[in-house]
Amino acid sequence: MMTRLTITRPDDWHLHLRDGEMLKAVLPHSASWAGRAIIMPNLVPPVVTGNDASAYRARIEQALPDGYDFTPLMVLYLTQQSDPADIRAAHEKGVIQAVKLYPAGATTNSASGVKDIDAVMPVLEMMAECGIPLLVHGEVTHDSVDIFDREAVFIDTVLTPLRERLPSLRIVMEHITTEQAATYVAAADSNLAATITPHHLIINRNAILAGGIKPHYYCLPVAKRETHRLALVKAATSGNEKFFLGTDSAPHTDPLKLQACGCAGVFNAPNTLACLAQVFEQENALDKLEGFASMNGPRFYGLGVNETHITLIRHDTPQPAPAPIETVDGQVTVFDPLMEIYWTIDS
Repeated sequence: MMTRLTITRPDDWHLHLRDGEMLKAVLPHSASWAGRAIIMPNLVPPVVTGNDASAYRARIEQALPDGYDFTPLMVLYLTQQSDPADIRAAHEKGVIQAVKLYPAGATTNSASGVKDIDAVMPVLEMMAECGIPLLVHGEVTHDSVDIFDREAVFIDTVLTPLRERLPSLRIVMEHITTEQAATYVAAADSNLAATITPHHLIINRNAILAGGIKPHYYCLPVAKRETHRLALVKAATSGNEKFFLGTDSAPHTDPLKLQACGCAGVFNAPNTLACLAQVFEQENALDKLEGFASMNGPRFYGLGVNETHITLIRHDTPQPAPAPIETVDGQVTVFDPLMEIYWTIDS
């Protein structure tokens, strides 16, 4: 039995840090293990311009405690009023790494998102020309489409036509949740990749609904059937370079999760690596963990891998679940994987 596993320091290619006091509370839980992270821009108001991104990055850097080596990679929120020249300049100056497409109404703080893909085509054409990645929340939001089908419909009606129209546009399909998405990305050319979250590797929709509604497992895209979870596990542990870690760690205080209309999001930053190691061990794929967590993301983004390493320890007995974290705004519950976890990070 392997008891220690040392890998290149991972990155998180999809992270929500929020702002203000929440930012200060949650940032160390990601910076303790991730060398870099793609920072989601869905604040209120959203991070729309290069100046917005510079200011947000400064707040993150100011909130980072002494002794942490962590680089935030900034992303702009695409709106139908986005200025192609501003986005281009921000990318050329190294202020931003990518641009995020939220279909309007798809998830938390997405009201300012895109309603008509044609309206942002000038921006997308510029991005294809300049090599700026487009990160997509891959769901349609039409009321006529079942919530469990919205990712598959997005592939057919939005993503495929977009890729046919702009084949050189580099796209990351974020937090995929379906067998259709895993198959689609695996079969695509090198300009399309996908992030997968720890929680979508572990839970299916029963975790949300069976035995009563459990809002701490509610996220968007929502977890799907077990067949889809198994397809995601297969993709993540396959060694395919198109798939890499994006936690989608998204903190909400317990009162916001437990209200009548509970907020979407899972806070998994404190136990991401332990959960991943457990999943990869179960699949006899620990040799693939470094690629998924540390190598494939930098390769897609054209960045070097981290120069430092991190060691995971496999214990003989299950380890305690992380306690909730306390913030000025209230308690935030950490993701419970509903299975025994034997791994920790060597401190």
